Amino acid sequence: MTSLTVASTTDLSDVAPPTVADVEAAASRLKGVARVTPLLESTLLNERLGGRLIVKAEVLQRSGSFKFRGAFNRLSLIPAADRGKGVVAYSSGNHAQGVAYAARLLGIKAWIIMPSDAPRIKMENTRAYGAEVVPYDRYKESREAIGDKLTRDKGATLVRPFDDPGVISGQGTVGLEVAEQMRALGAEAAAVVAPCSGGGLIAGIALALEARSPGTKPYAAEPAGFEDLKHSLAAGRRMENAPGARSFCDALLSAWPGEITFQVHKRLLGGSFAVTDAEVQNAMATAFEYFKIVVEPGGACGLAAVLTGQLPVKGRTVVAVCSGGNVDPGTFSAALSAG
Repeated sequence: MTSLTVASTTDLSDVAPPTVADVEAAASRLKGVARVTPLLESTLLNERLGGRLIVKAEVLQRSGSFKFRGAFNRLSLIPAADRGKGVVAYSSGNHAQGVAYAARLLGIKAWIIMPSDAPRIKMENTRAYGAEVVPYDRYKESREAIGDKLTRDKGATLVRPFDDPGVISGQGTVGLEVAEQMRALGAEAAAVVAPCSGGGLIAGIALALEARSPGTKPYAAEPAGFEDLKHSLAAGRRMENAPGARSFCDALLSAWPGEITFQVHKRLLGGSFAVTDAEVQNAMATAFEYFKIVVEPGGACGLAAVLTGQLPVKGRTVVAVCSGGNVDPGTFSAALSAG
């Protein structure tokens, strides 16, 4: 894509990525708070694919997505003296709900900057958890600029959706669980694939797998038109998506990989796959049919990468993380009809 540009730099270039020790510490904080989500498997789908496909059902996590893990871990790291000043976050929905729910549990005030076109269910849930929603136009305004100003005005702590070591560490507990659960099954996955926007989830998973299941290769999956990580890995530097792209995968529309996360991506990932909206709809329908779970568009991208054959499963074992299930009924119904 010749229209891609090099991503603008931020003040995070000197921030070191977390280590597996940070992920393990996050697991201790999350014990008894976050759910240990199950691995799901379908004999009929495995027969169809000619291999073993296992789904990590983060749709069953508190707040409906993996984002709760990173949010609770990051908020737990805020010094007690600063908690009374509140937190600010920006998100299209899942990080918003994760931060709002974690803030509620920890007794912290939360302001969440959300695009005005975010799915209604995500907006409503964020407010229901007690956060104050600050809407913005994702195509005309900068959520980062709004977040910086609000943080200064309130004296609050900014909790970024992916470019934060505390957030990445929390998300990495998904990888720790996968490694442990696969050992309990007496199996090792050849690959784990997870949906990717800024890349906090797959970065954390990659760190965990490097230490706990080094024979398992991590991969990312992105919406077509937003495959900035795929192009960044090829270029060896962070690349920004061309403007004007659209996808119904509302949770995965970041313009570029994170600065901290990409340090992990380029070292550990096996690659990234791009999937179309139609392929994602088919994955949503497949998850409902074979695994009996509701998966939102962004949450189904990893599964779509397997079902399209981009990440082959024939003759081996692959884990696909279904990362979230916060989807409006109309969007889900349309996916079932199309799939």
